[in-house]
This record gives sequence, C-alpha cells and structure tokens, in this order.
Amino acid sequence: MNESIRTVPHHDALIYAMVTMSAVDSTMTDREMKKIGNIVQNLPIFASFDQEELISTAKACAELLQADDGLDAVLNVIAASLPPTLYETAYAMAVEVAAADLHVEQEELRFLQRLRDRLGLEKLIVAAIERGARARHATR
Repeated sequence: MNESIRTVPHHDALIYAMVTMSAVDSTMTDREMKKIGNIVQNLPIFASFDQEELISTAKACAELLQADDGLDAVLNVIAASLPPTLYETAYAMAVEVAAADLHVEQEELRFLQRLRDRLGLEKLIVAAIERGARARHATR
C-alpha cells in the first residue's frame, strides 16, 4: 500500500463517491448527474461547499479513476479524507445515485460492496440505507 494516500476536503470525497457510482458502469446518465447536483445543492453537509466547484471536483475524480488502479485510488481517497462519522453519509449518497435511474447495474453493486467494505460499514446500517433508498425511489 502507498505510504501516503492523497486526501481531499470532505465535500470532495463525498462527491467522489457519487461520481464514481455514476461512472462505474461506463454510463453517466442525466438522471444520475441531476441527482448528484440535487444532493450537493440541498443536503446540509454541502452548505459551505462552493457549488461552482462541483464540475471541477467531478473532473478531478474522473481523472483519478482513469489511472491503472483508479478505483482503488478513489476508494483510498474517500476513506482517508472522510472522518468516520461521514462514512455512512458517503455510502448513502452513492446509493442515492445508483437508485436515480431506477436500475442498478452489476458494476454499481460491486462498487457499493467495495465502498462499504473499504469504509467498514456494518451490515445492518448498509441494509437500512439501501432499504430507505428503495422506499424513496419506489414507483408503485
């Protein structure tokens, strides 16, 4: 493992989790991008975040993902940059982006598994977050 893992501000790390979720299936849908924008615009954790920085933060994440070990690098940055109190928040935001287009691909499920493993989230917490997202996005 690297002796030093790059860190970013916590806002950026949360955005990295969402952008990576959107990108892992190689299709960043308009619904997913709109969901990311809505989350950044409306959730209290982003109150002090400069909305004008969203695009550049998303681009920085995309550049990191392009590296040979891109997904591992992004997961390391997320885990190293967030305080443990925001691990569940990062996972919940990733789940919201996955649910945005009402269909979750296998690549997205694998990313969620890697994210929850990397953050060491408890199974019951993960189940509650996922169930809440299913309830919010139900269509019938």
